[in-house]
Amino acid sequence: MIKVVVVGATGYAGEELLKILAGHPEVRITNLIAKIDKPAKISAFFPALTDRLDMTVQVADNSFESVMAECDIAFLAVPHVIAKNIAPIFIKAGKKVIDLSADYRLKDAAVYKEYYKSEHTDLKGLEQAVYGLPELYKTEIKNAQLIANPGCYPTSVILGAVPLVKKGLLASGSKIIADSKTGVTGAGRNPQSGLHFPEVNENTKAYKIFEHQHQPEMAQELSLAAGSDIKLIFTPHLLPINRGILSTLYLDLNKGISTADVLELYQDFYTGEPFVRIKAEGEYPQIKDVVNTNFCDIGLQIKGKTAIVISAIDNLTKGASGQAVQNLNLLCGFEETLGLL
Repeated sequence: MIKVVVVGATGYAGEELLKILAGHPEVRITNLIAKIDKPAKISAFFPALTDRLDMTVQVADNSFESVMAECDIAFLAVPHVIAKNIAPIFIKAGKKVIDLSADYRLKDAAVYKEYYKSEHTDLKGLEQAVYGLPELYKTEIKNAQLIANPGCYPTSVILGAVPLVKKGLLASGSKIIADSKTGVTGAGRNPQSGLHFPEVNENTKAYKIFEHQHQPEMAQELSLAAGSDIKLIFTPHLLPINRGILSTLYLDLNKGISTADVLELYQDFYTGEPFVRIKAEGEYPQIKDVVNTNFCDIGLQIKGKTAIVISAIDNLTKGASGQAVQNLNLLCGFEETLGLL
């Protein structure tokens, strides 16, 4: 049994992670840690875990010494800019880390500082971290010590665009336009005035235009896939739903190609990938079809040299905790779908 510690167990991603790990046949959760005032049962935060996970959440300290003896892998489900202070402690102790925050996703520390308003203090970890998108980095993930779990928006956009990007089908000098919509849990558990029920209910709004922190993550990974600089315009929107992401991508191609041929390209690209489902021609993804699953559904349509690609994921599973467990499975040599299907 793999012994895991979950740091940040009381957030939305932490809750989803615990629900998945509680049913994982090869995992034993040994410790739960969170920034709380005093120890409390996990069921006090999440009643749905009553009789499923009878554990106490411990107050986070700065050393984590008390949990090291019973830890093979640490999940860090903590806010951005916090994980970079915690991951080195576990790495130094010889443990493996799967970080659900953004602290190790961006390879350029200056870009990280620009978008997260914090100096990166673990440049060694930043250099060694593997970007945890299994469909692109399966081999690297299997041998990693520190995995940077991708963001939710980037997962939907990268998986939607990368087959065309890697095939070299984008028109020279063009920009990918990504119009994405998410449920409210994507903003985390901490209260914010703009996320109050009267603000979100019966409403849809754009936010963080030209400044969302996931934009450079998408550009970085798509540029690496292309072997050249990929430009991307990303506009996020908030939907009045709890969870789910729908991304619609607009891409200019360098030649005319049929929808059927591009669908075949996508099917070939994702052959053997258990969590990517390509829709048939004329069918398009819906959020309701992927909620509470680790699937990414992709559909597309081509007209002339214009491609419209639509992808849908659950922001808390394939966009966060489910993908983290998918990475755990690869890291430990388990079946990739274990605990997820």
